[in-house]
Amino acid sequence: QVQLVESGGGLVQAGGSLRLSCAASGFTFSSYWMNWVRQAPGKGLEWVSVISTGGGSIYYADSVKGRFTISRDNAKNTLYLQMNSPKPEDTALYYCARGLDGITYGMDYWGNGTLVTVSS
Repeated sequence: QVQLVESGGGLVQAGGSLRLSCAASGFTFSSYWMNWVRQAPGKGLEWVSVISTGGGSIYYADSVKGRFTISRDNAKNTLYLQMNSPKPEDTALYYCARGLDGITYGMDYWGNGTLVTVSS
């Protein structure tokens, strides 16, 4: 069964740093594009970033560009999100999600999320 388990969230001060991890199992991780998506309290889902199967193609939402870095280690079946200089508005539940296709850009499997709280 497909499983995605996020970790690394917690309380961080604005301007600090935090690294989120997503451990994948139950599928061939290296065959899928992977995404990070977040949901701030009381808000809708916001796509954050995506990385291609081998890491050669990377895209970010404008809101995090220049501050966050997505990466993956296919040998460890793990996806990462390095958060540098986080802002209070980055406070959210962060999900990793498996890419479905390149037509709809849908995501078929999601983790349960890890909570990031950025204090000012």
